[in-house]
Amino acid sequence: MPSVPAAGRQFVVEADGGSRGNPGPAGYGAVVLDPATGETLAEAAEFIGVATNNVAEYKGLIAGLRAARELDPSASVRVRMDSKLVVEQMSGRWKIKHPDMRPLAAEAARILPPSQVSYEWIPRERNKHADRLANEAMDAGKRGERWSPSRSTADLSSAADASAARVVGDAAAGAARARAALAGAGMGAGSGSRAGADTGALVSAGVPVAAGVAASTSAQGTEVGSAPSVGWGTSADLGAPATFVLLRHGETALTPSKRFSGSGGSDPELSAVGRGQAERAAAAFAERGTIEAIVSSPLRRCRETAAAVAARLGLDVHIEEGLRETDFGAWEGLTFGEVRERYPDDLDAWLGSAKAAPTGGGESFATVARRVAAARDRLIAAYPRRTVLAVTHVTPIKTLVRLALGAPPESLFRMELSAASISAVAYYADGNASVRVLNDTGHLR
Repeated sequence: MPSVPAAGRQFVVEADGGSRGNPGPAGYGAVVLDPATGETLAEAAEFIGVATNNVAEYKGLIAGLRAARELDPSASVRVRMDSKLVVEQMSGRWKIKHPDMRPLAAEAARILPPSQVSYEWIPRERNKHADRLANEAMDAGKRGERWSPSRSTADLSSAADASAARVVGDAAAGAARARAALAGAGMGAGSGSRAGADTGALVSAGVPVAAGVAASTSAQGTEVGSAPSVGWGTSADLGAPATFVLLRHGETALTPSKRFSGSGGSDPELSAVGRGQAERAAAAFAERGTIEAIVSSPLRRCRETAAAVAARLGLDVHIEEGLRETDFGAWEGLTFGEVRERYPDDLDAWLGSAKAAPTGGGESFATVARRVAAARDRLIAAYPRRTVLAVTHVTPIKTLVRLALGAPPESLFRMELSAASISAVAYYADGNASVRVLNDTGHLR
């Protein structure tokens, strides 16, 4: 039997909820822990029928707070959840716009005095106990049963995970020491063969070596060689990066035939397929719960895609002009074959040089790179160490990836980027960048 804490203790409440379908069959799980020993003091889980992920997460929070109150109504409670939405809304930093969330948030706020409760976002892998409880509840509901604490194995599984995490943590600590040793020796990559050898040692130790953010471009479109060295140097930033989650807009009527569709054309809306893609992307981001802000290209297809995500997350959309697509001039609305037939010399020049512009006063890739790099820098400054969803287009996303990798302009033609795909780049305060994801379409399947 779990021990009952003395009055005035501190508790940790970990809570989670899930929906198999969003909305679909849903359940929640919550656990009350002793922060000093990690001992499980109470568990709660329930199948709640058909609901969304967010509703289930709020239900889990409510159950966890009630369990903590039953143990000690005077306790200070630290709530830890992997739902950024719930954490930010209950902390008062995000508005609660969805009508289904407001009564649940109000109910959670009444359980204990606000001065006794604080909230912390944690990654999903650190919330496995509550996640397992939620899944046990959903499995029980599928069988037509109620979740039973006597049959739960969530606590045992979490203990096993904690043991494994200690091993992983030791390895990570060793890698951190290796990084510190490299920084102390002042050997950033690019200082000769010894630096290359040390970088290789870091990779062997399990340390990811970040690619430098590509240098800014000059007014003539020539890249200036001022990028930071690859790897970690003496001023390495080991803190949380600013992470751009890059979502390409959903399909328009022009997408299936691969027509040039930039910022100088008809500004098409999303097609029915594109709206469905936007909704599936929104559901995926709602489930992950990591997005803290949303920015969008000013073009209609991006604003519509961003609005679908914003409605799910309860966030506002901020327009960033620098994220608009290339102006393709006279090529707008044409297929590649049609451009080849009508403007063969201009197309060859465009394919051969980043400084060449499309026919009729369009933008060159060099011009777009300067614009996108400036937008990148503005967003990094505005959202340090935060995760931002940027809804934009093919060329800006490929350009951000190219610049992060320090790849040449011709690499733009060697990347596939599907409609409503997700990519991600992390930017560190020391100027390094790391490409995390490119063209992920798993949420669309």
